[in-house]
Amino acid sequence: MQSKISQYTTEIEAFEPKTAEDLERFRIRFLGTKGIIKDLFDEFKSVSAEEKRVLGKVLNQFKQSAEAKFNAFKDDFTEQTNATNKEDLTLPGEGFQIGARHPLSLVRKQIVEIFKRLGFVLAEGPEIEDDWHNFSALNFPEEHPARDMQDTFFVQKPTGTESDEDTKQEAFALRTHTSSVQVRLMEARKPPFRALMPGRVYRNEAISARAHCFFHQVEGLYVDEKVSFADLKQTLYYFVQEMYGEGTKVRFRPSYFPFTEPSAEMDISCTICKGAGCPMCKQSGWVEILGCGMIDPNVLENVGIDSKKYTGFAFGMGIERITNLKYQIKDLRLFSENDVRFLKQFETEVI
Repeated sequence: MQSKISQYTTEIEAFEPKTAEDLERFRIRFLGTKGIIKDLFDEFKSVSAEEKRVLGKVLNQFKQSAEAKFNAFKDDFTEQTNATNKEDLTLPGEGFQIGARHPLSLVRKQIVEIFKRLGFVLAEGPEIEDDWHNFSALNFPEEHPARDMQDTFFVQKPTGTESDEDTKQEAFALRTHTSSVQVRLMEARKPPFRALMPGRVYRNEAISARAHCFFHQVEGLYVDEKVSFADLKQTLYYFVQEMYGEGTKVRFRPSYFPFTEPSAEMDISCTICKGAGCPMCKQSGWVEILGCGMIDPNVLENVGIDSKKYTGFAFGMGIERITNLKYQIKDLRLFSENDVRFLKQFETEVI
């Protein structure tokens, strides 16, 4: 054993590593968990007590010499690596990409700013709604198709404890429109008020270039004494001119909504084809952008507002549709695919 130690000592003294890899191989060979020193100490356990007194000191000195050799060269290679990796402050800096606002965020902000000039304030509500706020208070009859599972994502909230044998289920839904916020606002406040309600809504629809299972709406509400349809028209005329420019044409068509009477849909001249006809406007030259109308007296009474004293109007628009026309985007799916190439187009836009 002593002759082995002598032989290995000569090897250690002659060792001169050229690279950090050479030094690592030296460490593994002598100091590793399966290295020479570990083997020698295992062998040391089987020698006689008399030999241990002599070999113990020699073996410890051998281990110390191997560690000293490794540490000496380790410091040298560490200094070399640090010198190599030292940053050159004279080199030009590395650039970094600046993020961009999402086009829906840009348009939502612009819509809010336009209506703020007319005195509208913001209101928000939950995305999971009960039947009263999402349907019943808005004058939706029980047989209305919007209550069907084909159009609405319903969820169930258990009422009662698990021990109750007759545990009942109360229907909740992912809100299908932000009109539910109108109900909550009218329940909580007394007229007069003007409010704008932006938010995400959900409908059980097939995803395509023109439809999605979730999208974003902005709804407006104005309740006061002697509010007329003329007030509604002038409000929306102002919005269109501010959003799309003074040359944009507007038309109103009679329509039906359970919560407004009379009701209308508003079209604008297509911003993509300028009225000549294209797939976006279905060759008609017109694109529908919102629904509107005078609040049905039943809705006012449902939320505790005297319909003989107060009147009001409401309108709602899809932010995706407004954005499509403003930036001429033809596929709704682009808004939710997180494609950086698409979003990068809007990095120069400011709010």
